[in-house]
Amino acid sequence: MSSSRLYPSAPIPGVGAVVWRGGQVLLVRRANPPRQGSWTLPGGAQDLGETVFEAARREVLEETGVECEVTDLAAVVDIIDRDEDGQVRYHYTIIDVTAEWRGGEAVAGDDASDVAWASPEEFDAYGLDDKTRRVIALASVKRRTI
Repeated sequence: MSSSRLYPSAPIPGVGAVVWRGGQVLLVRRANPPRQGSWTLPGGAQDLGETVFEAARREVLEETGVECEVTDLAAVVDIIDRDEDGQVRYHYTIIDVTAEWRGGEAVAGDDASDVAWASPEEFDAYGLDDKTRRVIALASVKRRTI
């Protein structure tokens, strides 16, 4: 099996985190492909030997400097990017979690060119896609049930 993220031989498991601080969600602007330049949730590939919750906490800390407590699963999303010939360039299966901010000031770090805390009323200004909005909505429901 190829370990390359570009044109992989199998989907790559990853994590995303909906981190809440009050009524705001932590967003990152992607510094690298896929989705370079777009605003989304912090996250990335899961490492071997790491649980989903551990991977989410690590990715949030590396990308934003924020410490969080993961509280529940929120959603599973596939990100599949094909080239002009229809070949799969990237395929990530993202396990999204909901989490609460526990400390740290948000600053752009590993794989992020910018970070922001945003309320749902501000999502349009960040150009969040429908998948990201759906994940945040599902995480919001999970958050209320805890």
